[in-house]
Formats: sequence, structure tokens, C-alpha cells
Amino acid sequence: MKSFKLTRQEMDEIASRHPTPFMVLSLAKVEENYRFMRKHMPKAGIYYAMKANPEKAVLRKMAALGANFDVASGGEIEMLHELGIDASRMIYANTVKDFQGLETARRVGLRRFTFDDRTEIAKIAAYVPGADVLVRISVANDKALVDLNTKFGTHPEQALELLEAAKQAGLHPIGICFHVGSQSLSTAAYEEALLLCRGLFREAERRGMRLTDLDIGGGFPVPSADGLSVDLAQMMEAINRHAERLFPDVDVWCEPGRYMCGTAVNLVASVIGTKDRADSRWYILDEGIYGAFSGIMYDHWTYPLYCFGKGKKCRSTFAGPSCDGIDVLYKDVMAPRMEIGDRILVSDIGSYAGVSATRFNGFRIAPTLVYEEEVEQASAGLPADREAV
Repeated sequence: MKSFKLTRQEMDEIASRHPTPFMVLSLAKVEENYRFMRKHMPKAGIYYAMKANPEKAVLRKMAALGANFDVASGGEIEMLHELGIDASRMIYANTVKDFQGLETARRVGLRRFTFDDRTEIAKIAAYVPGADVLVRISVANDKALVDLNTKFGTHPEQALELLEAAKQAGLHPIGICFHVGSQSLSTAAYEEALLLCRGLFREAERRGMRLTDLDIGGGFPVPSADGLSVDLAQMMEAINRHAERLFPDVDVWCEPGRYMCGTAVNLVASVIGTKDRADSRWYILDEGIYGAFSGIMYDHWTYPLYCFGKGKKCRSTFAGPSCDGIDVLYKDVMAPRMEIGDRILVSDIGSYAGVSATRFNGFRIAPTLVYEEEVEQASAGLPADREAV
């Protein structure tokens, strides 16, 4: 998988028009990722997990391409509703819903939900009588970067009892869902989960419930700083073959988040201070762990770093601008000597990064610029929109 990456010339051109730090989003790369998945997993429809990157430009692009949306709160539902995206294109995939979210779902007409516990049934039935529901089961995958099955998913043996209870409450049980965990590098977990679900579908049929939908979640990987040790096309095709074989007459969909935007965004930041400490040269950047680098802490992630200084490389440490000692981003990196004002580029920072950024210490949140718009403005000689930052 080839990532979107600005050239140094492009980085400098955009930085001449906008102060750092800023993110640069390529909508062409988002579209390329979408079409790649549609090509290699034609069986599965796409519900974009917007929590990964809810930039309006991304949401509009995904909607235009034909994607549906995985939402987790009333706030996310409202964002899509304000963009004119119909509730029929959403699934409320947070298995525990607050009352504000349920009220928003009722108001806009969202009628598809997931759940994994008996206590959710009455809540959904009270706000959206007759809603379509899928029960989420837990699956094992010790090779995922982030385990989502400790907190989410009922034991498979309880899944059909929950669907029957939902039916008795007036809801419409339509299927089963699972998530193998974030950044999964193997098809094995998907294959095992699909086989497990096939058995549950058969048992549901024997109990008089005909299930029509299967949600296989997300987990599709993107490159980290160490690259990507899996053939993504081969991985998707293998999952697609199993889904076609086991569920030929079932609507299957997936919920990619990280995969769609992870490779589509770059961060540009600047050196605002230098320190020579012990055997390492320190560079203080104008962006840190409380900003776009928040994924280092919250997403267990390390982003590829590119430096453009001159001279011999030396052992270096990069830190953010806050007054917190935890705000250290890269340690023991061999980097060329840089000075205040020099810029760095970070790629593959499009998912679970800016979305969890804060204004800690009063620093602004790095704005997201759309690459294609910047190219168009530069070609036309138009001034940058300084008000946006």
C-alpha cells in the first residue's frame, strides 16, 4: 500500500501560505483506498467508521463514493445529518448507547443498531420501536494491535438468546456482528469468526429466525513506521472468498476506519527550539502528544518521520511544545542537524490522530487542509485563507 506523501517542495509551498502545524489531507488517496477495498472485497458493503477521521471533507467524499457510515454517538449522527446524509445510511454501532444518542437516532430516523447485552434491548425498543438490531459477539485475536473484545461483544453462546429477547421486545433481529481488533495482520481471525457466525446463522434458522445481515467490522491495517508486513490485496481477497462461500445469500458489510484515512494525511510541523542534552540533540516541535501526535498515546502508534536538515546525522529526540514531560514523540532517532524554523513531515497520520487532539496548555489544534484544494489555489495564485487557522 503506497501512502500519500508530500514532496519537500509541496510541503514548503503550502507552509509559505499557512503557519505550522497543519495537516494535509488527500481526498484522492481516500478515494483510492475506497476503490481498492471495493475491488478486492466486492462481497462486503462499506460502513465508514467515522470516529477514525470525521473531517467534513472525508465524510462528503465517502458519501459521494457510495459508502454508508458507522456512528457511535448522537454527535456523529448529527454531523452526518447536517451534511444531508440520510439516516438509512447509518448504523449505530456503539453497543452501549446513551439517551442523547438514542433520542437523536429517533429524531433523524436511524433504525439500525448493534448491541451485546440484554440491558440495551429495552432502551432501543423504547426510543425506536421495531428497529433492526444485530448482536455483537466477541472473537479471539491475539495478533491485533488493539484488543476490542475485552470490552465489547457477548459470548457467542449467548448471542441467539439475546436476539430472541430483542424479538420479544418488538425489535427486528437481522444479524450478527464482530470486530477482530484494530490493525489485524492476519486473515485467520476473520476466517475463524466467519465460521463461528455461519454456525450461529444455521442455529438461528432452526429457531425460526432468518438472519439476513453480517457485519465483519474493521481492523484492516495500514503502514506503521516499520512498514506493512502483509499483502493487503491478498488479505482482502481471502476474506472475500470465505464470505462468499459461507454467506452467499447474506448481506455482508465491513466497517473500515483506520484503513480509509490512515495513509491519506500528512502533518507538517516546525522546530521551535533545540537543546543539546547528554548524548542526544533535542528538537522541540510546534506540535506534540496533546495535539496531532495524540495517537502515540491513545492509539499505540508510531508515525513515519521525515527530516530535511543538512549535515551529518546524529542521535536525536523530538518533543512537543507543552509543559509536560510526557510530551516526547521520538527517541534516539538518527536525524540530520536542524535549526529553529526547519520543518518536519509526518506521514500516515490520518486516523485516530487529530480526532483526539486537545488544546492543552492553550495550543491550537492543527487545522486540516485539503491537498487538492491547496494545489488548485497555488496554481491560481490565490492567497491562503489565514482566517481558517
